[in-house]
Amino acid sequence: MPRRRDVRRFGRGPYILGFERDADRWGAGFPYDVPAVAAIEDLRLDAPVTLLAGDNGTGKSTIVEACAEAFGFDLHGGELERSGQLPATPRAAFERTLEPVLDRWSRPRTGYFLRAESFFNVAAYTDSDDLHSPDLSLYGDTPLHQQSHGQSFLALASNRFQGQGLYILDEPEAALSVTVILAVLSVSHRAAGNGAQFIIATHSPILLALPQATIYELGEDGFRECDYDDLDVVRLTRGFLADPERYLRSALG
Repeated sequence: MPRRRDVRRFGRGPYILGFERDADRWGAGFPYDVPAVAAIEDLRLDAPVTLLAGDNGTGKSTIVEACAEAFGFDLHGGELERSGQLPATPRAAFERTLEPVLDRWSRPRTGYFLRAESFFNVAAYTDSDDLHSPDLSLYGDTPLHQQSHGQSFLALASNRFQGQGLYILDEPEAALSVTVILAVLSVSHRAAGNGAQFIIATHSPILLALPQATIYELGEDGFRECDYDDLDVVRLTRGFLADPERYLRSALG
Protein backbone atom coordinates (compact mmCIF):
# COMPACT_ATOMS: atom_id res chain seq x y z
CA MET A 1 0.00 0.00 0.00
CA PRO A 2 1.39 3.47 -0.82
CA ARG A 3 2.59 5.29 2.28
CA ARG A 4 2.75 8.96 3.12
CA ARG A 5 5.34 10.75 5.18
CA ASP A 6 4.65 11.42 8.84
CA VAL A 7 5.47 15.13 9.10
CA ARG A 8 5.32 15.33 12.88
CA ARG A 9 8.61 15.95 14.66
CA PHE A 10 10.22 13.52 17.02
CA GLY A 11 9.38 14.53 20.55
CA ARG A 12 8.03 13.52 23.92
CA GLY A 13 4.89 11.47 24.31
CA PRO A 14 2.07 10.78 24.71
CA TYR A 15 1.58 9.80 21.08
CA ILE A 16 -1.72 7.91 21.07
CA LEU A 17 -4.44 9.79 22.95
CA GLY A 18 -7.45 7.54 22.44
CA PHE A 19 -9.95 6.35 19.85
CA GLU A 20 -12.96 7.72 18.07
CA ARG A 21 -15.73 5.82 16.35
CA ASP A 22 -15.80 5.46 12.58
CA ALA A 23 -19.28 7.00 12.34
CA ASP A 24 -19.50 6.59 8.56
CA ARG A 25 -19.35 2.82 8.99
CA TRP A 26 -21.05 2.11 12.30
CA GLY A 27 -23.05 5.22 13.21
CA ALA A 28 -24.32 4.83 16.75
CA GLY A 29 -23.80 1.06 16.75
CA PHE A 30 -20.67 -0.75 17.89
CA PRO A 31 -20.34 -4.53 17.46
CA TYR A 32 -18.50 -5.35 20.73
CA ASP A 33 -20.27 -6.53 23.85
CA VAL A 34 -17.36 -6.54 26.33
CA PRO A 35 -18.30 -3.46 28.40
CA ALA A 36 -14.84 -1.88 28.60
CA VAL A 37 -14.25 -2.40 24.87
CA ALA A 38 -17.66 -0.99 24.00
CA ALA A 39 -16.76 2.15 25.99
CA ILE A 40 -13.24 2.50 24.55
CA GLU A 41 -13.97 5.96 23.15
CA ASP A 42 -14.15 7.24 26.74
CA LEU A 43 -10.74 5.79 27.63
CA ARG A 44 -8.10 8.52 27.88
CA LEU A 45 -4.59 7.40 26.97
CA ASP A 46 -2.91 10.77 27.36
CA ALA A 47 -0.75 9.99 30.40
CA PRO A 48 2.91 8.95 30.22
CA VAL A 49 1.85 5.61 31.74
CA THR A 50 -1.60 4.06 31.39
CA LEU A 51 -2.22 0.81 33.25
CA LEU A 52 -5.14 -1.52 32.55
CA ALA A 53 -6.10 -3.86 35.40
CA GLY A 54 -9.00 -6.28 35.78
CA ASP A 55 -9.94 -9.92 35.67
CA ASN A 56 -9.54 -12.24 32.68
CA GLY A 57 -11.99 -11.52 29.90
CA THR A 58 -12.56 -7.86 30.75
CA GLY A 59 -10.93 -6.56 27.55
CA LYS A 60 -7.42 -5.52 28.62
CA SER A 61 -5.58 -7.40 25.88
CA THR A 62 -8.16 -6.41 23.28
CA ILE A 63 -7.59 -2.74 24.04
CA VAL A 64 -3.78 -2.90 24.01
CA GLU A 65 -3.97 -4.86 20.74
CA ALA A 66 -6.13 -2.08 19.30
CA CYS A 67 -3.49 0.47 20.33
CA ALA A 68 -0.74 -1.58 18.72
CA GLU A 69 -2.69 -2.15 15.51
CA ALA A 70 -3.63 1.51 15.24
CA PHE A 71 0.00 2.57 15.47
CA GLY A 72 1.29 0.06 12.94
CA PHE A 73 2.89 -2.67 15.08
CA ASP A 74 2.86 -6.27 13.95
CA LEU A 75 0.23 -7.94 16.12
CA HIS A 76 2.64 -10.70 17.09
CA GLY A 77 4.74 -8.00 18.73
CA GLY A 78 8.13 -6.51 18.04
CA GLU A 79 9.71 -3.26 16.92
CA LEU A 80 7.90 -0.28 15.49
CA GLU A 81 8.99 -0.55 11.87
CA ARG A 82 7.43 2.46 10.22
CA SER A 83 10.51 4.72 10.55
CA GLY A 84 8.53 7.90 10.10
CA GLN A 85 6.05 6.57 7.55
CA LEU A 86 2.29 6.42 7.91
CA PRO A 87 -0.12 4.21 5.98
CA ALA A 88 -1.81 5.85 3.00
CA THR A 89 -4.93 5.98 5.17
CA PRO A 90 -4.80 5.96 8.99
CA ARG A 91 -4.62 2.54 10.58
CA ALA A 92 -7.86 1.53 12.20
CA ALA A 93 -8.56 -0.98 14.93
CA PHE A 94 -11.36 -3.53 15.27
CA GLU A 95 -11.88 -4.01 11.54
CA ARG A 96 -12.06 -0.26 10.85
CA THR A 97 -14.67 0.50 13.52
CA LEU A 98 -12.33 2.85 15.40
CA GLU A 99 -9.81 5.45 14.33
CA PRO A 100 -6.82 6.30 16.53
CA VAL A 101 -6.51 9.80 17.95
CA LEU A 102 -2.81 10.67 17.68
CA ASP A 103 -0.86 13.64 18.95
CA ARG A 104 -0.73 16.22 16.17
CA TRP A 105 2.81 17.43 16.78
CA SER A 106 5.13 14.69 18.00
CA ARG A 107 5.94 11.10 17.11
CA PRO A 108 8.13 8.49 18.80
CA ARG A 109 11.71 7.78 17.81
CA THR A 110 11.26 4.12 18.66
CA GLY A 111 8.66 1.71 19.98
CA TYR A 112 7.93 -1.86 20.94
CA PHE A 113 4.84 -4.03 21.32
CA LEU A 114 5.53 -6.74 23.88
CA ARG A 115 2.99 -9.54 23.74
CA ALA A 116 3.92 -12.23 26.25
CA GLU A 117 2.10 -15.06 24.47
CA SER A 118 4.00 -14.59 21.20
CA PHE A 119 7.34 -13.30 22.47
CA PHE A 120 9.00 -16.67 21.79
CA ASN A 121 8.41 -16.29 18.05
CA VAL A 122 9.45 -12.62 18.03
CA ALA A 123 12.65 -13.51 19.92
CA ALA A 124 13.42 -16.28 17.40
CA TYR A 125 13.08 -13.79 14.55
CA THR A 126 15.30 -11.30 16.41
CA ASP A 127 17.99 -13.97 16.84
CA SER A 128 17.80 -15.07 13.21
CA ASP A 129 20.02 -14.07 10.30
CA ASP A 130 17.05 -12.70 8.38
CA LEU A 131 18.01 -9.60 6.42
CA HIS A 132 15.19 -7.60 8.01
CA SER A 133 15.56 -8.80 11.60
CA PRO A 134 16.67 -6.20 14.20
CA ASP A 135 20.34 -5.78 15.03
CA LEU A 136 21.04 -7.95 18.08
CA SER A 137 23.18 -5.16 19.54
CA LEU A 138 19.90 -3.37 20.25
CA TYR A 139 19.16 -6.10 22.81
CA GLY A 140 22.57 -6.25 24.50
CA ASP A 141 24.29 -8.59 21.96
CA THR A 142 23.30 -11.85 23.69
CA PRO A 143 20.82 -13.93 21.62
CA LEU A 144 17.45 -13.84 23.35
CA HIS A 145 16.98 -17.62 23.13
CA GLN A 146 20.27 -18.15 24.94
CA GLN A 147 18.66 -16.52 27.97
CA SER A 148 15.73 -17.54 30.13
CA HIS A 149 12.34 -16.14 29.24
CA GLY A 150 12.55 -13.63 32.08
CA GLN A 151 16.14 -12.65 31.29
CA SER A 152 15.24 -12.00 27.66
CA PHE A 153 12.32 -9.78 28.76
CA LEU A 154 14.69 -7.81 30.98
CA ALA A 155 17.27 -7.53 28.18
CA LEU A 156 14.54 -6.11 25.96
CA ALA A 157 13.40 -3.59 28.57
CA SER A 158 16.91 -2.54 29.62
CA ASN A 159 18.10 -1.97 26.06
CA ARG A 160 14.96 -0.83 24.23
CA PHE A 161 12.90 1.22 26.71
CA GLN A 162 14.06 4.81 26.37
CA GLY A 163 12.74 8.34 26.18
CA GLN A 164 10.61 9.41 23.22
CA GLY A 165 9.40 5.86 22.59
CA LEU A 166 5.99 4.18 22.55
CA TYR A 167 5.78 0.89 24.47
CA ILE A 168 2.64 -1.23 24.49
CA LEU A 169 2.87 -4.21 26.84
CA ASP A 170 0.41 -7.07 27.19
CA GLU A 171 0.86 -8.90 30.52
CA PRO A 172 4.66 -8.60 30.55
CA GLU A 173 4.84 -10.18 34.01
CA ALA A 174 3.99 -13.63 32.56
CA ALA A 175 7.59 -14.88 32.72
CA LEU A 176 9.08 -12.57 35.33
CA SER A 177 10.26 -13.15 38.88
CA VAL A 178 9.53 -10.49 41.48
CA THR A 179 13.08 -9.12 41.23
CA VAL A 180 12.89 -8.87 37.43
CA ILE A 181 9.45 -7.23 37.60
CA LEU A 182 10.96 -4.60 39.90
CA ALA A 183 13.81 -4.09 37.42
CA VAL A 184 11.36 -3.66 34.53
CA LEU A 185 9.35 -1.21 36.66
CA SER A 186 12.49 0.84 37.30
CA VAL A 187 13.47 0.93 33.62
CA SER A 188 9.93 1.86 32.58
CA HIS A 189 9.67 4.64 35.16
CA ARG A 190 12.95 6.15 33.97
CA ALA A 191 11.91 5.99 30.30
CA ALA A 192 8.51 7.56 31.05
CA GLY A 193 10.27 10.40 32.85
CA ASN A 194 12.32 10.99 29.70
CA GLY A 195 9.28 11.36 27.44
CA ALA A 196 8.20 7.80 26.62
CA GLN A 197 4.61 6.58 26.65
CA PHE A 198 3.59 3.23 28.12
CA ILE A 199 0.24 1.46 27.75
CA ILE A 200 0.30 -1.72 29.84
CA ALA A 201 -2.25 -4.46 30.52
CA THR A 202 -1.23 -6.33 33.65
CA HIS A 203 -2.33 -8.46 36.60
CA SER A 204 0.83 -7.64 38.55
CA PRO A 205 0.35 -5.59 41.73
CA ILE A 206 4.01 -4.64 41.41
CA LEU A 207 3.76 -3.20 37.89
CA LEU A 208 0.49 -1.51 38.88
CA ALA A 209 2.52 0.48 41.42
CA LEU A 210 4.36 2.39 38.66
CA PRO A 211 4.53 5.96 40.00
CA GLN A 212 2.33 8.69 38.53
CA ALA A 213 0.43 6.26 36.29
CA THR A 214 -3.22 6.53 35.34
CA ILE A 215 -4.84 3.21 36.32
CA TYR A 216 -8.09 1.87 34.90
CA GLU A 217 -9.81 -1.17 36.35
CA LEU A 218 -11.91 -3.01 33.79
CA GLY A 219 -14.96 -5.04 34.74
CA GLU A 220 -18.61 -5.86 34.08
CA ASP A 221 -19.57 -2.17 34.16
CA GLY A 222 -16.87 -1.03 31.74
CA PHE A 223 -13.92 0.69 33.32
CA ARG A 224 -13.18 3.20 36.05
CA GLU A 225 -10.12 5.23 36.92
CA CYS A 226 -8.86 3.73 40.14
CA ASP A 227 -6.37 4.41 42.93
CA TYR A 228 -3.77 1.72 43.48
CA ASP A 229 -5.02 0.78 46.95
CA ASP A 230 -8.57 0.28 45.65
CA LEU A 231 -7.68 -2.22 42.91
CA ASP A 232 -9.17 -5.69 43.38
CA VAL A 233 -5.86 -7.40 42.60
CA VAL A 234 -4.05 -5.32 45.22
CA ARG A 235 -6.65 -5.93 47.92
CA LEU A 236 -6.81 -9.67 47.19
CA THR A 237 -3.01 -10.06 47.10
CA ARG A 238 -2.64 -8.22 50.39
CA GLY A 239 -5.38 -10.35 51.93
CA PHE A 240 -3.78 -13.59 50.78
CA LEU A 241 -0.32 -12.63 52.03
CA ALA A 242 -1.76 -11.58 55.40
CA ASP A 243 -3.71 -14.84 55.90
CA PRO A 244 -2.99 -17.49 53.23
CA GLU A 245 -4.65 -20.27 55.26
CA ARG A 246 -8.03 -18.54 55.11
CA TYR A 247 -7.84 -18.18 51.31
CA LEU A 248 -6.64 -21.78 50.89
CA ARG A 249 -9.51 -23.10 53.01
CA SER A 250 -11.96 -21.25 50.78
CA ALA A 251 -10.25 -22.31 47.50
CA LEU A 252 -9.74 -25.95 48.43
CA GLY A 253 -13.07 -26.29 50.20
